[in-house]
This record gives sequence, structure tokens and C-alpha cells, in this order.
Amino acid sequence: MSNYSIKNLEEYFQLYRKSVREPENFWEEIAEEHFFWRKRWTNVMKWDFSKPEVTWFEGAKLNITENCLDRHLPARGNKTAIIFEPNDPGEEAQHISYNELHARVCRFANVLKSQGVSKGDRVCIYLPMIPELAIAVLACARIGAIHSVVFAGFSSQALAARINDCDCRLVITSDGSFRGGKTLNLKEIVDQGLESCKGVKAVLVVKRTGGEVRMKDGRDQWIAPLLDKASEDCKAEIMDAEDPLFILYTSGSTGKPKGMVHSSAGYMVFTAYTFKNIFRYRENDIYWCTADIGWITGHSYIVYGPLANGATTVMFEGVPTYPDYGRFWEVVAKHKVNQFYTAPTAIRALAKESLDFVDKYDLSSIKVLGTVGEPINEEAWHWYNNNIGKNNSPIVDTWWQTETGGIMISPIPYVTPTIPTYATLPFIGIQPALMDEKGNEIKGNQVEGRLCIKFPWPSMARTIWGDHQRYYDTYFSAFKNMYFTGDGAMRNAVGYYRITGRVDDVIIVSGHNLGTAPIEDAINEHQSVSESAIVGYPHDIKGNALYGFVILKHGGERRDRENLKKEINQQISEHIGPIAKLDKIQFVPGLPKTRSGKIMRRILRKIAANDTSNLGDISTLLNPEVVEAIIKDAQ
Repeated sequence: MSNYSIKNLEEYFQLYRKSVREPENFWEEIAEEHFFWRKRWTNVMKWDFSKPEVTWFEGAKLNITENCLDRHLPARGNKTAIIFEPNDPGEEAQHISYNELHARVCRFANVLKSQGVSKGDRVCIYLPMIPELAIAVLACARIGAIHSVVFAGFSSQALAARINDCDCRLVITSDGSFRGGKTLNLKEIVDQGLESCKGVKAVLVVKRTGGEVRMKDGRDQWIAPLLDKASEDCKAEIMDAEDPLFILYTSGSTGKPKGMVHSSAGYMVFTAYTFKNIFRYRENDIYWCTADIGWITGHSYIVYGPLANGATTVMFEGVPTYPDYGRFWEVVAKHKVNQFYTAPTAIRALAKESLDFVDKYDLSSIKVLGTVGEPINEEAWHWYNNNIGKNNSPIVDTWWQTETGGIMISPIPYVTPTIPTYATLPFIGIQPALMDEKGNEIKGNQVEGRLCIKFPWPSMARTIWGDHQRYYDTYFSAFKNMYFTGDGAMRNAVGYYRITGRVDDVIIVSGHNLGTAPIEDAINEHQSVSESAIVGYPHDIKGNALYGFVILKHGGERRDRENLKKEINQQISEHIGPIAKLDKIQFVPGLPKTRSGKIMRRILRKIAANDTSNLGDISTLLNPEVVEAIIKDAQ
């Protein structure tokens, strides 16, 4: 019997028990059944969280691109691997077959080799969501170079910090990018960043916008003529199972960004297995994740997970609001998308608008809906379920992190019964634990604590680039022999998990621990509220008090503000209790967010505490201008 595809709840529990009781046997069977290896492993796994050191499939040899490309060519060579949907709906979509993708990756890999890039070298990729981004990622993996993708919306400062941290020798960028109605000059940002990057010897430039750019002699080259001359034959570099595949930076709440290092074999096995089951992918389905490859979601669930399964994956260059609020649904209807995976932030933004933007499109192809990046609140969940899934497509509310490499807690569609706001059950092989502040595991159900993982999984990050001590300090020092996620969670009566927010988003008010997520859920239920964020601020009597930043829906902005504040606090009282009422409420035009949709509460905490002298680098935010508007209105 194949364990690769989970068919029902009974089978989930059987496989889960096996994965916990016999992890080596379980993962060995998955690895043997579905993947192409150049050499078999000598040992399935070793681990010691006290160091922390983890290895999977030790001694195995492979190249992930042979698993994502070469092995599909005999049976799926003419199948579409990537559908590229451009920013402008008037521009024709591209359908890139597995044969064509393989040839383009090999040509790109040969260009990298001609520039002196070899196994172990770091290559920075700063590209918009165009096919060359996925091709560049795979080309690096083909020759054993370590790719470091930086989201092409980060400032020159943020880009330079990431290039210097892992000592990249080559940068791949484009002349510019289209984002909604804007055209951005990416090459100019790269030029500014490289003023402080002495190690970069070459810059390869993709032509996308046709805008004017400055090319530096001896360093910068257009890539098109180089690709034209390159061979379509490039032998895959044979990699060790534990060789690094990529570095991806995640913002620390303090200090410089952390370069999470992901390895080759374990990452491949886990991302492929989670993709297959959590999206219930079937041959000839069309799958679309709206994320950017600049984030882990794009790495795992636009590129590696789908392609390792021979899937058709959509790459979308645009934004959900351009040219209007129906853009997502137009794309779903156009390509007959079967699985749709997006962020709650996007869902809430679209839910504010008229349903006319949804109803004019045929969404009947959708079989599975997914959310990622943050817990989804109940109102957004129901809007998504009713209007996009038509109460007919299960929602997988997935919890995971850059550090975990793949999805950790999630429903499996048509297998796990869902409850709004619950990520439900751990995926196969994942062993969560809820811990109290003293380091004891909280057993049983109907409990709440700090979410830890007590056993390794194949796709976990192995270290922070150049700083293993920081890796230990950040993730393994808080609880003995546990990976600490930094999140709080509750486990309900049937063992379902609900993520309650970052532990640093737990605010102690008058001795009561209050998670921000349930309070925000209560506020967001108000008919005039679109979105909210809660932080604590110093209070003479309570120690901390609660400060709410609230975005109103269209129409809600015309309401009397004082009455609205009373209604919001009344709603909190009814949902949670009077202890959770807000001392201050500020109505704001937006919330400061990272490009992946996470609210930067660190900034809001400083504003609430009237300490705005040092907010750090806010240029990497999705909407830095919102910060000034909030500060101005708070004074």
C-alpha cells in the first residue's frame, strides 16, 4: 500500500501513529517510493537538539532538479509545468512545458557556470515574479550553487545586508518590474545596494520592462544574449543529502535578518509530500499559490513542492487589486484553477469590496482553498468559504514558518473536518507540544501554551548562515530538547490546534495573559471593521494596557467615532470578557506589514508607547507610508 497519498481520516491516524512510533521506517518508505536518488542513504536520521544538529538521509546523493524536471520528461515532457500570468491582463499568459523548463534551466545553469559560479557559491536573486525567477532558482540548484532569493520590493539597504551576510558573488536582477499600475526600477535599487557590496563580481540582467538602466562595464551583462549562446545540456551536480540548497532571510524581531539554511534531501521529501496531500493534488490539476518566490511559501509551494510532483503551478506577476478587485477571480476562471492558496490579508482586503467583483467569474473549478502567513479570523474564513468556495471546497488553514521549510499543522482536504480559525491536526511526522512558562509540557486537551515541536522533521532549517549559536539561542534554548516556534497555541477538546499569535503578542494585563488574536477576531466581527491589530503599552496601574489600531470598512468611516469605540469594546466584552477591553482605540488607514502580510507589531508597540525615535528600517515594509500616517494621527 502506498503511503504517499492520504485518502481518509482513518488512514491519516494510521500513518500519523506510524510516523511517530517508527519515524525512520516511515520516512524511508516515502523517500524510496517517490524520489530519484543517485545513491541511497546509509542512515535515515540523526538528531541532537542540544547542539542542535539534525541530519536526514545521511550519505544519500541526489540533485533536486532531477526530481523536479528530468524524471518527468518521459511521461510529462509536453505537460505544462508553469503557467505565467502577467501583471497586465492584456498580456498573453505563458504556458511553459516540462521539456521547455528543463531546457531553459540547463541554459541558465550553463550561463552561471560561464560566469565562474560553482558548487557552494552563493547567488543572490532579486527578480520580480517572472518565469526567470523560478528558472534562476532551479539553475542554481542544478549546479549546486546556493540560491538566496531576496523579495524584489526590499530596499537597496535590505538587499545589501543580505548579499553581504552570505557573501554572494553574483546577482541576478531585471531592468524593472510591473506591480499593479506602477513600474519599478529594480536595476537602480541593485546599483545602490552594490555600492556597499565588495564581493559581487557580476550582475546578470533580465529585460522585463524595457526601461532605461545603467550598465556598469565589466560587471553587468544582459542575460538574453548569453542564454542564446548557451547549451540546453547541463549535467546535474550530484549533491550530498545535507548540502545546503538555499538560504532565505527572515526578519528577526530584533537584530539583523536571519539567513535560514535549508538542505537538499529532507527539504525535497517533505515539501513534495505535504504539497501532494495538503492540496490533494491530482494529475492535470491546475494549482495556484499567490505568494512571491521571495518568501518560503513561494520556494516550497510554487517551485519545489509542485514540480517534484509533476504539477502545473501558476506564477502570478500582479497584485490582487489591479486592474480591479476581481483580478484573482479572473485568473482562477481563466486558467480553471483547482487549488488556490493565498494570505488572509488578501482575503480581508477583497472581502471589503463588492461581491460583484467575485460573482461575474466562474469559480466552479476550485476544489481546495488554502490560507498561509497568519491565522485567519472567523469573518474572513466564512467570506472565503461562502463566496469563493461556494461552501463546497475545504479550506486548509496552514501553519508553518520559514524555519520549518514546509507545512506543519493543517487540515487535509476531504479528510480532516474543519473548524474556522483552527489549523486542526499536525501533519504526518510532526509532534507538537504545548509548554508552560516553567518548561513543563501541558498534557491533555482544552489547554493553551507555547507551541514547540519535540521531534525533528525532514525540512527543518539546519542552521542560521554563519551563526549557529544564534540558531541555538533563538529556537532551542527556551525549552530543553524542543524546537520553540515563538508562537502560542491552544488545543481544543478534540485535539485541534489553534495558533493564538506570537508569544511576544501575548500581553499581560493586570496579571491576565491575553493573546492578541482572539481580541482581534472579536473586533473584526464588528460590521464596520475591516482589520485590527492589538498591542500592549505601559500603564501605571495595570502594568500593561491594550491599544487597538483599527481599519474601518467603507461606510464605517462615516460613523460617529466615539460610539464606534464603545461598540467595539462591548463586542470584546461579549466575546472575551471586560478584562480584554481596549484602553485606547486609534482608527488608522492601514497597518504596517511585511511583504508576506505579517503585521509589524514591534512598530505599533513603539507608537503606542509614544516612542518613535528609533523605528528601525521601515523601507522593507509593504506600506512604509502608513507608519507616518499612524504616528501623525496618534499625536
